Amino acid sequence: MRRRKLRPYVLPTFLVIGIVSMMLGVAMLQKTLLPEQEELPTSYVTNTIFEEEQPVINETTKILNPYLDENVTIGKNYYDYKADSKTQENSIIYHDNTYMQNSGVDFVNKNTFDVISILEGSVTDVKEDETLGKVIEIKHDNNYISLYQSLSEVSVKKGDMVKQGQVIGKSGTNELDKELGNHLHFELYLDGQVVNPTLYLNKELKTSDNKEQ
Repeated sequence: MRRRKLRPYVLPTFLVIGIVSMMLGVAMLQKTLLPEQEELPTSYVTNTIFEEEQPVINETTKILNPYLDENVTIGKNYYDYKADSKTQENSIIYHDNTYMQNSGVDFVNKNTFDVISILEGSVTDVKEDETLGKVIEIKHDNNYISLYQSLSEVSVKKGDMVKQGQVIGKSGTNELDKELGNHLHFELYLDGQVVNPTLYLNKELKTSDNKEQ
């Protein structure tokens, strides 16, 4: 009887099947003998990280009027060469036979009123002038300087740090603007240059980058 010969590729096939069977057996044995391990929780990025992030807020500060009394009005305007003739006429100061352009705004009221700081800052000067009355100068951030003249009372001294809205004195009279009676003469400087206060008062400025709006 002729012996049946195996073809060349039959032996490798049996060998592969044997190896795979042995690996499966080992795997089954490990699963049976080893205790079942608890599945470790998987860590993911949660919303907690984002909740801890603080949003960037564009904080703004409003420059206050230098008074609190709602009955205060403008008695004399800042002289602006771009203004109409009537406004310019109300911006001229006549004193000692001399006409002068008003470098600030005069706030008037028949009754004495509290004068407040328009922003927080440092009091850089307090003095009494024969013509201008009692005077307070305050330096603020953002390169602003505010000047308060014609005061009858002063509540701060040079070197004091004042808060925005803090009462620093009371309105009064002076020799330069006698006809106005009880009033506050207010001037505002930005980068060393006098500016029209009405363009800045009660307006907002950015505190984050120190630029006015």
